[in-house]
Amino acid sequence: MASERLSGLEDEAWRGFLFAHDRIWREVEAGLAPLGVSMAEYSVLALLGEAGRDGMRMTELAKRRVMSTGGFTRLADRLERRGLIERRRSADDGRGFVAVLTRDGRALLRKAWKQQHGDLRRLFFDRLDEDDLRNLSTVWARLAPEDDDATS
Repeated sequence: MASERLSGLEDEAWRGFLFAHDRIWREVEAGLAPLGVSMAEYSVLALLGEAGRDGMRMTELAKRRVMSTGGFTRLADRLERRGLIERRRSADDGRGFVAVLTRDGRALLRKAWKQQHGDLRRLFFDRLDEDDLRNLSTVWARLAPEDDDATS
C-alpha cells in the first residue's frame, strides 16, 4: 500500500514550522539557562505570575502545562525546594492545593520575563509585521483543539 506524500507546499510549511520552533525554543532556553531556569520551570513560574498573588490550583497548572500529575508534582517539588513557589491549601474547598510565587520566585520571574521577551523580540517578533502576526494568530486558533474554548 502506497503512503500519501505531502505536497511541496505542505512539506515546506511543516518543515519551516519545525525548524523555526526548534531554533527559537533552543535559543530562548539558552537565554534562561544563566538564570538557572528550564523552559518547563519558566512556564510554571509565568503562569503563576499571570495568576497573581492568589496563585493557581495545582491541578490547573498541570493541565495548562499538559503534564501528568506525577510529572508536574516533581516539577513543583523542585520549584518549592528552591524557594520559588509555595503550596497552600485551597481557600475555596480546603481539599486541593494552590501554588503561589514566593518573593524569590517573583524576583526570578521578572528577570526571566525580561530575558525571554528580549529573545522573543530578536528571534520572532522583530522579523514579522502586523499582518504576519495576525495571520499566525488565525492559524494557531484554527489548530487549537475545539474543547480549548471551554477550558481557557
